Amino acid sequence: MAIYNFSDMKQDAYIIAGPTASGKSALAHKLAAKIGGVIINCDSVQIYRGIENISASPFAGRPITPDIDGIPYKLFSILDLSEQISVAEYLDRARAEYNAARMAGMPVIFVGGTGYYINALISGISPMPDISDDTRRRAREIVATDMDAARGLLPHNFKFTDPQRMARAIEVFLQTGRHITDFQSMPRSGAVAPTARRILINPPSDVLRARIAARIPQMISGGAEKEAHRIINSGWDENRAIGAAQMCAYVRGKISMEECIGGWITKTNQYAKRQRTWFRTQFAADIILNGTEDIDAVI
Repeated sequence: MAIYNFSDMKQDAYIIAGPTASGKSALAHKLAAKIGGVIINCDSVQIYRGIENISASPFAGRPITPDIDGIPYKLFSILDLSEQISVAEYLDRARAEYNAARMAGMPVIFVGGTGYYINALISGISPMPDISDDTRRRAREIVATDMDAARGLLPHNFKFTDPQRMARAIEVFLQTGRHITDFQSMPRSGAVAPTARRILINPPSDVLRARIAARIPQMISGGAEKEAHRIINSGWDENRAIGAAQMCAYVRGKISMEECIGGWITKTNQYAKRQRTWFRTQFAADIILNGTEDIDAVI
């Protein structure tokens, strides 16, 4: 096992990434305690308030406070379920928190598994047009009610997997008459932490599957059912978070709890596999941990 003395690396920023249930949050917390750092969220679901169990947030089962055990936590549980946030808006918030931490002389630890947030932190984003509220609402209505119409407004070869990303692409087209890919091909700017030390925590598949299977019943007993009611009442897109769709289906009486848990585990394993692929091909890690080490010894 390699030993990394992070406190001697004199880094301004770290990015801890990895698939779901890999142990990112625990590593980030221990590293922050070791080096006196600030933790900034880069997970697109943990940014929402009221679904801490479903999102596997560090705040699941605890009050939403500015810190945990004296360690500052930023951009967790800050948005109501009725709110939307773009990558550009996330990047602006992340930059503000990063700058505030650096002004205070504190290193920053970004932690999360959302690839497009991580990519934006490292490489910035391409310029995007301003979108009116009416256009944004119209795009989301199209995705929710008429998938054939939605497909007709999207670029060729667009992957129809994420309703939020589909709505984002449609709103750009409705606003400008140009596809989002035209803007994405433009030069990127606005990176927050291009030189951050990149840490990938990537447990063996069997270990990760076991963690996922053990964690989901805990998330349910922690309050995921109540959060599903909150999601339904708010109209939040339940397909944006794995577990939300399954819990909402259970709450509506469409599936049993056994089917809910089984579906949640299956979908989470599939998501973890996609994350592994992204990190292997898109995230040039400086340090790779297998997630089974003694974290206290590693840091």
